[in-house]
Amino acid sequence: MKKIDFTKTPSPCYIVDERLLRKNLEILDSVQKRTGCSILLALKGFSMTSMMPIVGEYLKGITASSLNEAHLGHEFMGKEVHAYAPAFLEDEFEELMSYCDHLVFNSFAQWEKYKNIVKSNPSKNIECGLRVNPEYSEIEVDIYNPCSANSRMGITIANFKPELLEGIDGLHFHTLCEQNSDALANTLPHLEEKFGPYLKQMKWLNFGGGHHITRDDYDIESLVRSIEYMRDKYDLKIYLEPGEAIALNTGYLVSTVLDIVNNGMEIAILDASAACHMPDVLEMPYRPNIINAGKPGEKPYTYRLGGNTCLAGDIIGDYSFDEPLKVGDRLVFMDMAHYTMVKNNTFNGVNLPSIASYNDEEGIKVHKTFGYKDYISRL
Repeated sequence: MKKIDFTKTPSPCYIVDERLLRKNLEILDSVQKRTGCSILLALKGFSMTSMMPIVGEYLKGITASSLNEAHLGHEFMGKEVHAYAPAFLEDEFEELMSYCDHLVFNSFAQWEKYKNIVKSNPSKNIECGLRVNPEYSEIEVDIYNPCSANSRMGITIANFKPELLEGIDGLHFHTLCEQNSDALANTLPHLEEKFGPYLKQMKWLNFGGGHHITRDDYDIESLVRSIEYMRDKYDLKIYLEPGEAIALNTGYLVSTVLDIVNNGMEIAILDASAACHMPDVLEMPYRPNIINAGKPGEKPYTYRLGGNTCLAGDIIGDYSFDEPLKVGDRLVFMDMAHYTMVKNNTFNGVNLPSIASYNDEEGIKVHKTFGYKDYISRL
């Protein structure tokens, strides 16, 4: 496989390797073919429009959490569009329906509010579902746990109203975040215990997201067994909607060293920012890997890497290198396709990174660069 020449991109710049993206999509498609399930791209994780035609070659559609995401999926992929939100906005609902094939409601109150509008829609037959909360999850970080105590996500069994199920085609649950298939297998008994009697009335069941299917150590055989078990026992169409698994380990963030200062240790200031360009570094938190870098002290020269904003906590982390860093050096962060472009911001007026892709035929292709007009248009 040809290596990407990261010195040829703008800086900072996200770049997605189409070869690695296709590798992930082939794994996901193999699960579809084996089980008859439909895998959807959750746009909340990865919404790079130039990659939508490639994703559309393999997956069945997208799932959206807003009108804008539904519009994007309809326009750039043109396949199935599913939508869920904790609450839909009334003034957007008519347009949302025009893009969607499936709508999932977070409460019976939302279903009661909109069901007559959906069912009387003359343009298409939209299938409707309810999100349920099995009240079980193995996610350890509460900010990412949709089944934590007092969660606003999904209907618990104590609030379930079977008498209002007429017109409901399916159920949806989401209990995972970056997890293996054992967490899914452990969830299903809790789902069945609470909602099993109602699954027999449904056409489909959506397993939600958080399935790390394309990770090297992911147990695909266990996933297949879970899909087949629920499919066969309840005679259901099964959907999955991972966002991260599609773009996992397919992208990079190219950055440049702007300056090096010393305050008890060597500190390199980059044109890439944790706060602006990879906010999960501060939110989760986590430490992204850098090509040819190690943990502090692992290699001879250790640096703290910081962004070029005035936020004191705009720190990416401490890394070690074989040679001293110097101004102008390129540092390439790995696994930067998902939850980056969709979450970044222009704090301090810092430009968003350019967006690029790579394939062997065209090489590096820059799809988008950003400037003052993009910054001011948000304000």
